[in-house]
Amino acid sequence: MLKDFFRKPRTYATIPVVASKQTVPEGVMHKCPTCTAVVLAQEYKQNMSVCAACNYHGRLTARERIALTLDEGSFVEIDSALISNDPLRFPNYQQKLAGDQEKTGLRDAIISGTGTINGYQINIGVMDANFRMASMGSVVGEKIFRLITAAIKNRSPVVIFSASGGARMQEGMLALMQMAKTSAALARLHKEGLLFISIFTNPTTGGVAASFSSLGDINLAEPGALIGFAGRRVIMQTVKEQLPESFQTAEFLLAHGQLDRIVPRHELKLVLSRILAFHEATRGTK
Repeated sequence: MLKDFFRKPRTYATIPVVASKQTVPEGVMHKCPTCTAVVLAQEYKQNMSVCAACNYHGRLTARERIALTLDEGSFVEIDSALISNDPLRFPNYQQKLAGDQEKTGLRDAIISGTGTINGYQINIGVMDANFRMASMGSVVGEKIFRLITAAIKNRSPVVIFSASGGARMQEGMLALMQMAKTSAALARLHKEGLLFISIFTNPTTGGVAASFSSLGDINLAEPGALIGFAGRRVIMQTVKEQLPESFQTAEFLLAHGQLDRIVPRHELKLVLSRILAFHEATRGTK
């Protein structure tokens, strides 16, 4: 049309695609895997790796748990030199162990030692899911056995943080034997009248959940922790029934009498110190 001939063409500013994107350095932000809330990674760590939006309790390393639980400077590690030697010559097992050792700085999936909680002496073991999903092989079982034996000798309570995918398949029957070995050690501890506090973290499954983790005088858990022996699908196929959505969560187990209490991470040290104080006050009163 004639009027379009005299119309001044419009010009538009263009923004390069690369310039319009804001790049955030890796590791600066943290995205919650449950509610997808995004916060500064530093703030997330300062909140003990707990999501402020939905209370999801994220994974901690064994050393982070020790730092949050024990009095500063009180931890003394024991049996740190124990290392798996691939008894079955399982393919690629040595390489996988070496990779996890380099990644985590650990020799195996648990750290054990002594320390204090608000001045109360304990023997403590902390499993680390970053090492072979904290599966229990010969070294893990032996370290727990030695930890309990030392506690009997020192007359100290035992606290163990569990986080595991179960018995370590690369060690076969030797891994399964650790279930009986650790349970027998706890039977001796109980006979001596000493306290065992078991703390379930996410996840605690398989042979670990079916042995020492469930044998606490007091069984505690973090909110939302997955706890169970066999997988959900296997159980459904076995019982031929639909399972509740909350099945195998800490909340479900508490409601059905398999836990004594669910304790948020921010409250755990205080709760543990109160239990230890009560135990100390009542020791020898029988």
